[in-house]
Amino acid sequence: MSRKNRKILFIFGTRPEAIKMAPLMLALRDTPGFVPRLCVTAQHRGMLDQVLRIFNLKPHHDLNIMRPGQSLFDITASAMRALEEVLKRERPDLVVVQGDTTTTFTASLAAFYSSVPVAHVEAGLRTGDKFNPYPEEMNRLLTSRIADLHFAPTKTAAEALRAEGAPRGSVHVTGNTVVDALGIIRKRVETPSRAKKLARTFPFLKEFDNVVLVTAHRRESFGEGMQNICGAIRKLALKNPYAAFVYPVHLNPNIAKPVRKALGVINNVKLIEPLDYESFVYLMLRSRFIMTDSGGVQEEAPSLGVPVLVMREVTERMEAVDAGVARIVGTRESRIVTEATRLLSDDTSIRKMRRARNPFGDGRASERIIKVLKKYFQ
Repeated sequence: MSRKNRKILFIFGTRPEAIKMAPLMLALRDTPGFVPRLCVTAQHRGMLDQVLRIFNLKPHHDLNIMRPGQSLFDITASAMRALEEVLKRERPDLVVVQGDTTTTFTASLAAFYSSVPVAHVEAGLRTGDKFNPYPEEMNRLLTSRIADLHFAPTKTAAEALRAEGAPRGSVHVTGNTVVDALGIIRKRVETPSRAKKLARTFPFLKEFDNVVLVTAHRRESFGEGMQNICGAIRKLALKNPYAAFVYPVHLNPNIAKPVRKALGVINNVKLIEPLDYESFVYLMLRSRFIMTDSGGVQEEAPSLGVPVLVMREVTERMEAVDAGVARIVGTRESRIVTEATRLLSDDTSIRKMRRARNPFGDGRASERIIKVLKKYFQ
C-alpha cells in the first residue's frame, strides 16, 4: 500500500450501523487515496448479514461475538478482547464508527487504547436522559468524548456537540447517511421486476385498504411498555378490520413472547419474521403510517414521505417532530390508540405529514464526509 493511501477501518455490529455505513464504504472504495477495511463484531448476526449481502460488503474481520442471551457485559468484554488483535494487525490511520450501539462505544475505546483517531458518523444525537434510550444515550455520549471527527446529521446535533465542548473544527454537518442508503435501495425496490417479486412476498396486503407498519423492540419498552403497545395494537386492529397491522417481530424473547401472546390470533395483525432491508423498505413505502420505537425508522420513514408515530417518551431525533413528519405518542395505550385512529381516519393529517420537509438530508452525506476526510489527511 502506497504511503499516500490511508487505511480506514470501519467497525460495526448491527443492521442499522451496516445500513448507514454501507453507502460511505462504497463511496470511499471508489475514492483514490483511501483503502477501506471492514471489521464486524456481529453483535447482531442474522440481521447484520442480510445488509452485508444486499450491499455486497465482505468483512475483512468477522469477530462473531453474538451468543444466546448475551448481556451488555458480554458484548463489551468480547468485542474489546477481539478488537485489540484487529487493531494491532490492521494499524489503521482512522477508525470509523456509527451511531450509538455497544459496538460503537467499544470500538471507539479500543481505538483510543491503540492511539488511533476516531471518526463518529451520526454524532451529536441527544435526549438528555442517560437511561432513555438505554444504553444508546450513554454509548453516544462516551463515543463523543473519544472521537476526533464528528459527522453530525443535522445542525441541532452539531450544536449539541459544540455545547459539550467539541472543538468547532472537528464538527461537520453532513446529513444522515441513511438517506444515501435509502436512495440506493429505493431504486432497486421500485424496479418493476423487483416490485412484483416483493408484492408476492406479502400476498395478504391485497385484502386491506390500508397498511400500518409496526416495529417495537427497545430495552426500555420491555415489560409494561410492550404490554401497552400490544394492547393499543389489539384495540386498533379490532376497531379497524380493513387495515393490516404488519409487525416484523424481533427475535428477542422479551419482545416475541408478549407480542405473540397478545396479538397472535387477530386476523388483521400480521406477525412476521424480521425482514431483510429491501423488504422492509418496500413495506415502508406501502404503509399509510408507521408506529415505532426505533431510532432509525424515525429517519428512514420521513425520507420516504411516510408519517411516523414514535412510541417512546422522548426522542433524540426531535428534528422529525419539529418538521411535522413524526409525533411522539409515548407508551400509554390510550394515547397510542387516539393518535393512530386520527391518522387512520383523517386524510388531511396524513397528507400534511407526508408533505413536510425531510430534516435528515439530501442523500449526499457520504460525499460530504469524504470531502472532510480528504482535508483531514492533507
